[in-house]
Order: sequence, then structure tokens, then C-alpha cells
Amino acid sequence: MRPDLRHTDAPLLQNPSSDGTAIPYLRARGLSKIFGHVRALHSIDIDVFAHEVLAIVGDNGAGKSTLTKILSGVLQADRGDIYIGQEKVRLSDARRAHELGITTVFQTLALVNCRDVACNLFLGREPTFWGVFVDRQKMLTDARAAFAELGVNIPTLLAEAGELSGGQRQCVAIARATSQNSRIIIMDEPTAALGVKESGHVLDLIMRLRAAGRGVVIISHNMHHVFSVADRIMVLRRGALAGLRRKTATTPDEIVAMIVGSEVTVEDRKERKEPTALPDS
Repeated sequence: MRPDLRHTDAPLLQNPSSDGTAIPYLRARGLSKIFGHVRALHSIDIDVFAHEVLAIVGDNGAGKSTLTKILSGVLQADRGDIYIGQEKVRLSDARRAHELGITTVFQTLALVNCRDVACNLFLGREPTFWGVFVDRQKMLTDARAAFAELGVNIPTLLAEAGELSGGQRQCVAIARATSQNSRIIIMDEPTAALGVKESGHVLDLIMRLRAAGRGVVIISHNMHHVFSVADRIMVLRRGALAGLRRKTATTPDEIVAMIVGSEVTVEDRKERKEPTALPDS
């Protein structure tokens, strides 16, 4: 057995199954990260299940990006353990995370504007024949299949990525993640730069990924979008876990109160009929 993949038993966080027997595909325990004198993360536990959307929310500087990069293999935690199923793993880099079924769609999307849709979909892993020549026909065929599986309509696969709308670019990035047979897809602010209609398409796509059995993690400042798609909501504040709630057992008021560290309870807000102010994104 590989030294970075060994069996271990670790406690499970509250899972979304009604009988409490589901085992998460991805687990992390006690993740901590320090940059100089700044504590970016402190003892974070997280579970990601199949058929689930987990939203991670928090104000700027809460540790969301650091946690995302650790789960993506871009950064390594100073302390803590990561498990795939019951196996302890080491995410030494992004390639290792991909091998284990974890793909991240960062906010920048990492598309090459001067290359067409099909090329961007298979960037760095182009199909070849004779081990030398790029198999363009297979690339186009597999690209059509990837978009069809997601129910996404891209007018032409020959269009350059720079010519696409924001929503179409997001769909290309998501299709690239799903075409790698990813079990867990992490999305950093997937609707941040999109209009209302395009945001709706991306949220629908997230729900289709959930229905297909994938685990989806979204990082977002938009409470409306979070409550539209999330099964559970994880709140980070100043690098620590401020709370973990099922969507059906909480309200936007309570989530915002945890984000800002307010001591005013949800019940107090309702009694006093105070308006809820979302933190700046």
C-alpha cells in the first residue's frame, strides 16, 4: 500500500443521511495553516458527501480560500489529516488531488482565451493517437459528450474561450472538472461575476451535479444562492469554524450572525424585526 494512502479510523461529522450511516467521500480533521504570524486556519474539520452540496461562507479573511487550496492540493496544511473514504491521504499537489477525484474550479477559471472550447476542456491532457499526434476528432466528440451530460448548450466548440459569455466560460470550467471523473468538485465563487440569468444556469448545473452523485463544495458570499442549492452550510470566521448548519434547520439571519460574530440570536432579530444586513462581498 502506498505510504500516503493507509487505512485509519476517524470520527465523522454530522452527515446528511437520515439514518446517520453515510460515510463521506472526503474528510479532513484538524486542518491548520499559519503564514508567518497570521493564523489562516485553526483546527478545521470538514466532511463532503456524495449527492450533497456543501456551502462554505465567511467574510473576507475568514480562511475560505486557504481551506479550498489545501483540499485542492495547492497548499499543504501545517497540521491535520485528510481522508478519502476510510483511507488517509496526502494531497502533495493538485495532480494528486485530481488522481483522488478532487477538482477545483477557481474564480479565475484558468481558461486560455485564444484557444477554442474543446482545447480548453482537455488542456494539458489532450487525447492522442500513436502517442504523438493530438486526436482532434476524439477531443471534439468527448467535448460534446461532456456538455451533453451536463445539459449545457455551447453553440460551437470551435469558438475561442475569450469570445464566450461569463456563464458559458463557467460552464466550460465545470465541464472540464467533470470530464476528469471527479467525485468532488470545489467551486470558488461560481456566480460572482455573472448576471441573474447566467447565475441561474450555473446554480441549475450545480444541482445536476448533485443529482448525478457528485459532492459539490461552493464558496460564496451570496446568501440567496447559498440557500438555493446548499444542503449544509459551513461558516468560517477568522480561520476557525463558527458553525455548521443544515439548510433546513437555519435561516439567512443566523448564518449572517455567525459570519459577523454577532451575539444577537435569530429569535431576537425576529422579535425586534431588525433587517438583516449581509456583509460586504
